[in-house]
Amino acid sequence: MKKQKIAVIGYGVIGKRVADAIALQDDMDLTGVADVISDWRIQTAVRKGYLVYAATAEARQNMQAAGIPVEGDMDELLSQADLAVDCTPKKIAAQNVENYKKLGIKFILQGGEKHETTGHSFSAENNYASALNRDSTRVVSCNTTSILRTLTALKRTGLLQSARGTLLRRATDPWESHLGGIMNTMVPEKDIPSHQGPDAQSVDPELDVITAAVKVPQTLSHLHYWNVRLTREASKEEVLEAFKTSSRIQFINYSDGLVSNNTIKEMYLDAGRPWGDMYEVALWEDMLKVEGDELFYAYVVDNQAIVIPETIDAIRSLTGIEESAEKSIVKTNKSLGINQ
Repeated sequence: MKKQKIAVIGYGVIGKRVADAIALQDDMDLTGVADVISDWRIQTAVRKGYLVYAATAEARQNMQAAGIPVEGDMDELLSQADLAVDCTPKKIAAQNVENYKKLGIKFILQGGEKHETTGHSFSAENNYASALNRDSTRVVSCNTTSILRTLTALKRTGLLQSARGTLLRRATDPWESHLGGIMNTMVPEKDIPSHQGPDAQSVDPELDVITAAVKVPQTLSHLHYWNVRLTREASKEEVLEAFKTSSRIQFINYSDGLVSNNTIKEMYLDAGRPWGDMYEVALWEDMLKVEGDELFYAYVVDNQAIVIPETIDAIRSLTGIEESAEKSIVKTNKSLGINQ
C-alpha cells in the first residue's frame, strides 16, 4: 500500500510533535508544514528538512524576508496531500474547514474545536472503527483523552458505574509562560460539569461522568483526582489489571521518587523522550485505593504530548490504511516508544 501524504497545518506545540511523529511512520509521508510564523519555531522545521509553506500571503513575505525557503502557499500544500492535520490555535481551525471541504481533502482537528465541526470525536481505544474512511474527525483534548483511556479500561472490564473527577489544569503551555497565565492564585471554573466530562461523552455517550476543573499556577502538566463508583466490590489487583488493558496507561510510584509532575517530567527526559514527552497517562499505583465499591486514584496528563499517538491513529483510520485499531495502536506505540 502506498504511503499516505499528510500535511500539517500549524507548526506550534502540537503541530511540531505531530510532524515528527508522522516522519517516524512507515505508512505516511510528511508532505510539508504550513504556518504564519517566521521566527525560530518555523526555522526549526527547516533545519529538520521539512518543506515549509506559507498559510497567508503576508506570512510568505515575512518568511522570505527572514530567509526561510518557502515552497508555496497553503493551498499548494493541500493539493499534494491526502489528509491535513490542523494544529492551529483554537477557532482558527474551524475557519479552515470550509477550505478543506472545497478542496476535497480529509482533515483532522484538535480538541480546541467543537464536536459539531466534524460530527465525530476520536479516541483510538474507543471508536477507531467509526472513523474509518470518514472525511474528518476531531481528536479530543488532552484531558478528555486521559479520561477516556482510564474510564474505558474500567468499563471494558465491567467495573465502571460512575465517575467524578477534579482536574487541576496547567495555566498555559511552558513556552508561552512569558505571555500570560495566572500567578499566585487558583481559578476554579464556574460551571460544573466542566467541559471535559461532556466532551468524553461525545465519544462514549454511555459514560456517567462529571468533572470539575481548577486552573493552577504551573505549566508542566495537568493533574486529575478521581472518585469512581464500581459496579461491585473489587480488589486493588482487579482494578490494576483493568487499567493494564490500555497500553497507554503507565503506572508510576511514590516509592520510586515520582512524587510530583516535575519529577515525572525529569524521568521522561532522562529516558530520551523528545521534549521529555509523556504520551501515556501516568497513574500512581501506590496511591490508588479501593474501599468496597469505591475507587480513588490520581494521574498526570502531559498536555503537549498525550494527543500525539491519538492523532497518528486517527490518520490511519480516516485514510483507511489500517482497518484494525489494535494493529494501528501497536504500530504507533512502537514508533513512539510507548510503554517500552
